[in-house]
Amino acid sequence: MTNHVLAFFPLQVQAKDLWKNSGVSSKEIIFLIIIAAVIIIAVILIKIFVKSTPTGKSGSKGMLFPGLALRRLTKDINFNHDQQKMLNFVFKTDEVIDPEKSLTTPSLLDRHFKRAYRVIELSSTNEKEVQQKLSLLFSTRNILENSSIGAISSTRQIRDDTKLTITSGRDKIDVVVISAKDEYLTVETPKNILGSQIKIAKGSKLNVLFFTKSNKGFSFETHVTGNSVIRGKPATLLAHSNQLKYLSQRRYKRRQAAIACFMNLVYVEGTGKKQRLVIDKRRYAGTITDISVGGCSIKTTAPVQVGARFKIEYSEKDSTVAALGQVLRTNRAGMTTVLHIKFLRVTQKSMNYINAYVYEYNE
Repeated sequence: MTNHVLAFFPLQVQAKDLWKNSGVSSKEIIFLIIIAAVIIIAVILIKIFVKSTPTGKSGSKGMLFPGLALRRLTKDINFNHDQQKMLNFVFKTDEVIDPEKSLTTPSLLDRHFKRAYRVIELSSTNEKEVQQKLSLLFSTRNILENSSIGAISSTRQIRDDTKLTITSGRDKIDVVVISAKDEYLTVETPKNILGSQIKIAKGSKLNVLFFTKSNKGFSFETHVTGNSVIRGKPATLLAHSNQLKYLSQRRYKRRQAAIACFMNLVYVEGTGKKQRLVIDKRRYAGTITDISVGGCSIKTTAPVQVGARFKIEYSEKDSTVAALGQVLRTNRAGMTTVLHIKFLRVTQKSMNYINAYVYEYNE
């Protein structure tokens, strides 16, 4: 029998010879493979994102990469690393898909933070961890409260019915915006305390102060351009301005209140390193009329001097909120005195309770 040897010549040809014959280099093929891989990965990521959004769609109802958008929107805010992580947690917890809208809409922003507040309370393993996370949550919210996000740059962005405080000479007058969309900023003609209209002369220079719905304050300079009747109301026409000044706010958000409290006088005993704070046993009753984590106002009948220090306590559900405060000033109001108090020392837990009350997260 004759053995036949079959020679498969193509198998003896090296791959590089084929590339040379086809006119395509090995580098070009590697480059094309990389491009194809990038496209495939991008398609997979987009599909994963689309499935994870509440609407199941990207586009008009959401943003493609909300995490990247959030970092871009907050890049000028002085967050530390932990606060930035907390903000990401807040937005992820409530599945935020339009960070810009949430950051510029206080009601939406508080909805996200309120949900995160509840998640932290329910999911943390111990009390210390809960208080640490809540403290970080509120510090993050407070920074946003005082940031310029949501600020406006032109009087054309002022909403109808916004109250303006106009300073004309020594007079301060409140007026309401009729319209800011037209050639002029149109406001209701101001009135005096008797209800009579005040005609401000054309060309008069004015300083104007106002607050937006998100409690951000602005001021600007303008002048009167004329008078008219708009929507049946006498109106004053003011020149628009693109030079708005953003006003700094209180360091901490404050809320009106009516909370029964008790106060004990605190005084210093000893000198030098042996100094210690002593709490007097006598207790005075009062009512907290407004409060923030920085201080409060208390109405009381107790005789109190400016500079006095007090331990202030009130009940919050099954807990006691306590703080050491110092009286900065007082105002008489009939038979009572209103104390304006700065907090000197507050426990982390009490601070969280106060913040939860101020932001209305525990209601």
